[in-house]
Amino acid sequence: MTLLMERKPPAAAGAAPLRPEFRRGFAPLAGAAVLLTLVVALAVPAESWQGGWAETRDRTHTAAVLLGIPLALAAGCWQGGRERRRGTGDLLETAVRGALPRFLASAVPVALWVAVGHLVAAGCALLATWYCATGDSPYLVVPLTDSLLVGMAALAGQVVGRAVPWRLAAPVLATAGYAVLGFLSYDHGNALSGLSPLIDTSDHRMPVWWQPWVSVVWVGGLAAAAVLALTARRPVTALVPLACATAAAVALVQAGGLTRPNPVAQRQVCDTSTTPQVCVNTRYEKLLPQITEALSGLTGRLEGVDNVPVRFEDRVGRSRADEAELPMVTPLGWSVVRGKLTEPERYAWEAGMALVGREECDHTDPVVARADAAVEHYLAPSPTEKLFDDLDARGSATDRAELKARQQARARLLGMAEDERRAWLSEYFATAKNCDRNGVPTL
Repeated sequence: MTLLMERKPPAAAGAAPLRPEFRRGFAPLAGAAVLLTLVVALAVPAESWQGGWAETRDRTHTAAVLLGIPLALAAGCWQGGRERRRGTGDLLETAVRGALPRFLASAVPVALWVAVGHLVAAGCALLATWYCATGDSPYLVVPLTDSLLVGMAALAGQVVGRAVPWRLAAPVLATAGYAVLGFLSYDHGNALSGLSPLIDTSDHRMPVWWQPWVSVVWVGGLAAAAVLALTARRPVTALVPLACATAAAVALVQAGGLTRPNPVAQRQVCDTSTTPQVCVNTRYEKLLPQITEALSGLTGRLEGVDNVPVRFEDRVGRSRADEAELPMVTPLGWSVVRGKLTEPERYAWEAGMALVGREECDHTDPVVARADAAVEHYLAPSPTEKLFDDLDARGSATDRAELKARQQARARLLGMAEDERRAWLSEYFATAKNCDRNGVPTL
């Protein structure tokens, strides 16, 4: 009676083989390796994605596919060769449990640990962006499906580890996986590029809603087919997941386009209290107060001036006739780092150049160029203006004469009365796109 009472329930006895695998041994180390690798890969260029949800999505997705999947393949492959290295393979063949339960008892802990390792790394990246996000919202589907892909890669790697009796199989498999993924991901002319889980997106584009899930079916179907072909009593059952993987692959290859415009990136949010108005992409809505403040000196000096653009805009493509293009805030890590404008003065100067620049002119008359430079100096001087003035002051007689002419033009514009300067600027902006001297007011 006592012996019967001390016997464990069947459920507990069935779970016993998994507990050591989950708690200690190679599986937790594999998960820690994936976590550490991804965290380091994400942390080194953190300023280039931190603060933008689309940038965070793309960086974590790229790291998961090009680093997480090869590492998971290697971890599964190494785990698959464990019994052969220990010399216990023949002993396990005599066990009561079938081949599939034995395989899952060894493979599932590794697959879950590497998936959790990736999920924790992606969660850290999302938290790092959350506190300084500039707008938009997180894309949670991508890291969730990436975690599934990493776990499935570990299962496929274990099949290779059991089938290939070679100690170097793990690193070779990881290298081959990286090469194949890189080839499929970056050779966009290849008809099979859609089979890569890595999608070429940008801050203005995102995957179509079904692409992540179909990629899971494609990769997961291959992994399940390999597992069943190796361990099932009837290997023909592997045809079912293989058929699902084939259908998913056909859908990915025949789809044509796996990305779509980001609807958030098509909208603008504006501050209408200034002249010109300041409009930013909705993805960077939280930057609008900083941008408006950086441009406050420029917009304040344009108050009451005619013929200026109605607004600064931040859309893809060329500006409309009554608009000026706002200086770029992307790629992150230059103008914007962790949700903050790094150089407001340079940003204001770039905005001013969008108003006074004659970028389409092959040649500008020197008198017109001096007028342009004077307007630039008045609205938002270049951060390097003093440096070039000093160089000209130490240069040749021609350089010094040109410097003197520029300084005189600046002084004339600054010395005008307010009404006179508004009238002059209104006439100037009416001819801001002219490439010849005719009609352009001079100083």
